[in-house]
Amino acid sequence: MKIKEANAGPLTNFEVLDFLRSRGASKDPNKIMTSIAPSESKVFDYLVDSAACNQTKEHINEFLEKCNNYRLAKAEILNIINLRPSTLVEIDPIIEKPDKRFGQDQLEELVNTVVEVLPEPPSQKDAEQGNNADEPKATNKKNMDENAAETQTTDQENMDEDDDELIDEGQIGQDEEIEQMEDQ
Repeated sequence: MKIKEANAGPLTNFEVLDFLRSRGASKDPNKIMTSIAPSESKVFDYLVDSAACNQTKEHINEFLEKCNNYRLAKAEILNIINLRPSTLVEIDPIIEKPDKRFGQDQLEELVNTVVEVLPEPPSQKDAEQGNNADEPKATNKKNMDENAAETQTTDQENMDEDDDELIDEGQIGQDEEIEQMEDQ
């Protein structure tokens, strides 16, 4: 591998992911055959589940063109590309002093640009498609909680019945007699 330009600048997550793919990284369970280090494999696993996995050079170039209107710092642009904020709450910590530099309308316009130009990460797509799938899970958790409460009640009732049987048989109370004998 030949370095063309050392320290050319920070890389987007897309560029890192593209580089790792060019080195043979994949989600293949037989990663033993690849020529990447274990740390690179972990970075790849993280980036595959981030917004970078659906991005292309065209998406990033289009976003960079549309960002020229906002006078954003290079670090702010890089973080927006990497994190893909889709709400004002998510973009607020990325931009330094957003209230002083931009009006509310400009920030909303920037968020809309991000949502329109940069593709969603796979986790957001799965969450939106799986909203209906989450409802049975909640029901199942509720049923599990109810079953656990019933089990606890049943266990307590069984313990009370066992104590009643021991009292009837005269076994409870023997401990008190033994303690009295030891005290004498």
